[in-house]
Amino acid sequence: MRILYLTQWFEPEPHVIKGLKFVRALKAAGHEVTVVTGFPNYPAGRLYPGYRLRPIQRERIEGVEVVRLLLYPSHDTSSVRRSLNYLSFFVSALVYLLVRRQAFDRAYVYHPPITVGLAAALAGLVRRLPFVLDIQDLWPDTLAAVGMAGGRRLMRPIGWLCAFVYRRADAIVAQSEGMRATLVARGVPAEKLVTIHNWADVEPSSVDGAAPLVPHRFVVVYGGNLGKAQGLGTVLEAAARLKDLRPDILIRLYGEGVEASALRAQARALDLGNLEIHPHIGKAEINEVFSRADALLVHLIDHPLFAITVPSKVQAYLATGRPIAAGVAGEAARLLGDSGAAMVAPPGDPAALAAAIVALADTPEDDRRRMGLKGRNYYQRNLAFQQGVHRTLRLLDGTHLA
Repeated sequence: MRILYLTQWFEPEPHVIKGLKFVRALKAAGHEVTVVTGFPNYPAGRLYPGYRLRPIQRERIEGVEVVRLLLYPSHDTSSVRRSLNYLSFFVSALVYLLVRRQAFDRAYVYHPPITVGLAAALAGLVRRLPFVLDIQDLWPDTLAAVGMAGGRRLMRPIGWLCAFVYRRADAIVAQSEGMRATLVARGVPAEKLVTIHNWADVEPSSVDGAAPLVPHRFVVVYGGNLGKAQGLGTVLEAAARLKDLRPDILIRLYGEGVEASALRAQARALDLGNLEIHPHIGKAEINEVFSRADALLVHLIDHPLFAITVPSKVQAYLATGRPIAAGVAGEAARLLGDSGAAMVAPPGDPAALAAAIVALADTPEDDRRRMGLKGRNYYQRNLAFQQGVHRTLRLLDGTHLA
């Protein structure tokens, strides 16, 4: 099958769950895949070195054909600039889909943003290209939840766009059971929906014998987007509670995002000698950091939307085989509880999160190791890459998925 993979985000941008590894798996199964994406600028909203904006650029990355289309680089809280980012890629993608010469049998469309799905839906009316829509973030809910300026004002029109795209899609992938149930409640036919959980973008082979990040300190690591949805101000407040009580505990945040400057300012104001904020580093480097950490950290704001989603770093953390301190609710909390690898606190509660971190620090090392192994085994049984790809291939081949 000739597949067009349409996504606004792709390598070398970070935290791309369905990136090169995913595409290579589709190719290994016998499919021809062309990636159509934008010029890399996430998460800082700046064009990556080595790239220059132009209407179209073709390249090959590790044997994968990649077509890059013009967009306006931006990633901040401004509704105007973020809209320009989304709409510019929408126009480029729509034009490409309408005038392309290459024939495709099916498109696989990654959402967010919904404008990517809209391009496929509109072009499909003319070119009759069937498409699968992969929903990672539920729109318009996410825009309001993260506090993007104007997000609430856009809820209704974006909701209409989403409903149109859902109707046009031949099949829809939801990344959680909660998201699937919500879509059914919004009128999406159940037979059109399938849940395929995300996997870790890099799965370390071993964590045994890794040297500690900082000798004689208990290091807790967060790696990922420093955005509004993560609510990392709660982590800083937890660190403030711990700085005198437990000077042996060090919290490290790695990443970039719209909240990075505010978090650094807050850390300075709180005089947090027990918390460090590091720039984004590559996949291999951050996974080495994860494997050497004493514990890993995940947090999301307390919002109904995030009760039905599972942040992708949960899979990455479980695959690493380290114990986890989590401030999450809903499906993510249930999954982590089932794994046996985590101390879970309510989101937005710095006292509870600090207590969870202390509980992990006070857990004997052998018991923490067993917690990590439980998490890794849970990941392999339920969330591993091979399982997700197998279900995706069945979907693309038209095989019924219960």
